[in-house]
Amino acid sequence: MGSKNMEQEHGPVARMRRREFLLATGALTVGALAGCASGGGPRPTTGGTRETLDAAAFRASRRFAETRFGRIAYVERGTGDAALFLHGFPLNGFQWRGALEQLSPYRRCVAPDFMGLGYTEVAEGQSVAAGAQADMLVALLDSLSISTVDLVANDSGGAVAQLFVTRYPERVRTLLLTNCDVENECPPAAVLPVIEMARAGTYVDQWLAPWLADKPLARSEAGIGGMTYTHPTQPTDEAIEYYFAPLVTPRGKDQVHAYTVALAPNPLAGLEPALKRCTVPTRILWGTGDTIFSQASADYLDRTLPNSRGVRRVPGAKLFFPEEFPDLIAEEARRLWGVG
Repeated sequence: MGSKNMEQEHGPVARMRRREFLLATGALTVGALAGCASGGGPRPTTGGTRETLDAAAFRASRRFAETRFGRIAYVERGTGDAALFLHGFPLNGFQWRGALEQLSPYRRCVAPDFMGLGYTEVAEGQSVAAGAQADMLVALLDSLSISTVDLVANDSGGAVAQLFVTRYPERVRTLLLTNCDVENECPPAAVLPVIEMARAGTYVDQWLAPWLADKPLARSEAGIGGMTYTHPTQPTDEAIEYYFAPLVTPRGKDQVHAYTVALAPNPLAGLEPALKRCTVPTRILWGTGDTIFSQASADYLDRTLPNSRGVRRVPGAKLFFPEEFPDLIAEEARRLWGVG
């Protein structure tokens, strides 16, 4: 996930710094947002008749799996064949709360927190790079006696999903990818300044902590909301709290900085031949309002994965639309899974 400058002042220096940052990461437009707000695109919804989990219920459902990688936090809903949901950066499994509720009648839905994000407690000295995350997921699934999964992923979770499906193809029944890294856009240009801040140890204090302290700022054009959410009411106060509270502690800060730094060098370098051998049925759901990942990346996945079921584009939707529009995730997942 890339972000804009968190300047709260309104003087000429602040405006100049903000312009410089936007030039470096790609200026954002409000066209997609206006289209969605006026009815031209999707709107936030829980979908169906099932109520979305709130933060208190999600927290109460949190469990930990003891693995050699650390204590892996996860939430599980439903029974039967398993589905594994991989979140974006700097979020955690709470991103999938709506999809879990809609899909739990059809699958045993498992949403873990990656090492370095959320509430997972990373083992001392453990790598949190994408490849290690894929291996951690195997350990998590083994601890839960899950042999195969339907894999659903967003953002940097999509990079982990691609590594997982190419390393462990026998463990994946289907793959549903939303806006995410691909080999030639990993990490995306908008994330490079964030990686440099993490290397300097300033990312949390300059961006995540201000978002946590000032929820309207987090939803503004200068925050995570304006950058990566389609609707101006997102993310909610409780989502901001759930995502960033564990990351501003001393231990959390070290872990999220490690996660961010590990986004480079490109963890997907050289993966294309393995993707071309992947026979897992795959569907691609891509928001067109995303300013982090290009539309060309959806086409790349479609032509590279031999069993792709095509691309569905979501007009105006930004990077973290799976959180806002869980009904779309549920619809595409059920079709891909052949249920409901």
